[in-house]
Amino acid sequence: MKVLIVGSGGREHAIAQSVAKSSKVDKIYCAPGNAGIGQIAECVAIGAMEFDKIVEFAKTNSIDLVIVGMDDPLVGGLVDELEKAGIRTFGPRKNAAILEGSKAFSKDLMKKYNIPTAAYENFDDADAALRYLETARFPIVLKADGLALGKGVLICNTLEEAKEGVKSIMLDKKFGTAGNQMVIEEFMTGREVSVLSFVDGKNIKIMSSAQDHKRAKDGDQGLNTGGMGTFSPSPFYTKEVDDFCKKYIYQATVDAMAAEGREFKGVIFFGLMLTKDGPKVLEYNARFGDPEAQVVLPRMKNDLIEVAEACIDGTLDQVDLQFEDNAAVCVVLASDGYPVSYKKGFPITGLENFKGKDDYYCFHAGTKFDADGNIVTNGGRVVGITATGSNLKEARKNAYEATDWIQFANKYMRHDIGKAIDEA
Repeated sequence: MKVLIVGSGGREHAIAQSVAKSSKVDKIYCAPGNAGIGQIAECVAIGAMEFDKIVEFAKTNSIDLVIVGMDDPLVGGLVDELEKAGIRTFGPRKNAAILEGSKAFSKDLMKKYNIPTAAYENFDDADAALRYLETARFPIVLKADGLALGKGVLICNTLEEAKEGVKSIMLDKKFGTAGNQMVIEEFMTGREVSVLSFVDGKNIKIMSSAQDHKRAKDGDQGLNTGGMGTFSPSPFYTKEVDDFCKKYIYQATVDAMAAEGREFKGVIFFGLMLTKDGPKVLEYNARFGDPEAQVVLPRMKNDLIEVAEACIDGTLDQVDLQFEDNAAVCVVLASDGYPVSYKKGFPITGLENFKGKDDYYCFHAGTKFDADGNIVTNGGRVVGITATGSNLKEARKNAYEATDWIQFANKYMRHDIGKAIDEA
């Protein structure tokens, strides 16, 4: 079969790598892809938001399955357009992708169906938000309602900070139209855990847990990013936590979406906070996390195509989802200055070091070929170096060793990815 993957980051590279393992697949395309994906798939110069072109390409090339990796095209309704054209697609339709596309929607959903989350209020008027803050408890969290590349969340410790935050989100439109509406919610403390799941509209199968590192600098300092590294599984995701979430969060979310007439098929990413009062939902994403996919997919034993097709066909209950009894750590090599400003176009050396090594992966995120055919940096997050090991400490040691194999001029990384596992 022929498969088209939509997206261009490290997550899509991890998806492509998993798809390439399937005996069912003869040909992989990726739109637009990157230099790393180009080694296992044919990259086509179509942007992820060029829906007409994607549909046309899929029809012309008799694509059997499209996998949409990114949030923007999901929220924008790419799945609907492809399905209209009779093309099987893995990912939620527009009316279900709203679970990620609108934080106000997801908070209201959780409130309505008693799914544990932080107390909150929604605002579409800046003055009303400012009045609310006068009586609020601090610290407090401000969230732009729409998609903001994982960066539209501000934690404010004082009233002055929060007022400034409302101004930057709602008036100055720091995150563009994502800030037309805003959620103000209580600040929760605890450990964060990410849990990915496959969903077929009614059934849900949980993948292995992971933990992301959002901040740019060591010690969780600096600005929020798309993610600087991850590890899987999380030692803090215990059987007790799993039992609680299965009972009150996972299936409850799938059922709630179905009850609202928004059948969800694809991947739900549960961002959880393990509070003293039990696990609560921080956020939902309607797709594989990035860089969570880079540590979860290499550990999955199943054929990704079979699982994706079961989600589309509503037969996920027949799939025995299994993961290796090992661990994986991903360290992102970024361009120095990310997420604010950075230079790109630097040649990347050492990529050949990963050839033939089963336990090491170099997932390209921001890379491209220059005019001379050399692979150069082309983004804030350049590559994600993933390594597996028999346990988390071994996987971390392997991942950091492998970060030395890759060099480019403004290479930057965090040195404390997975530090929390020492406390487990």
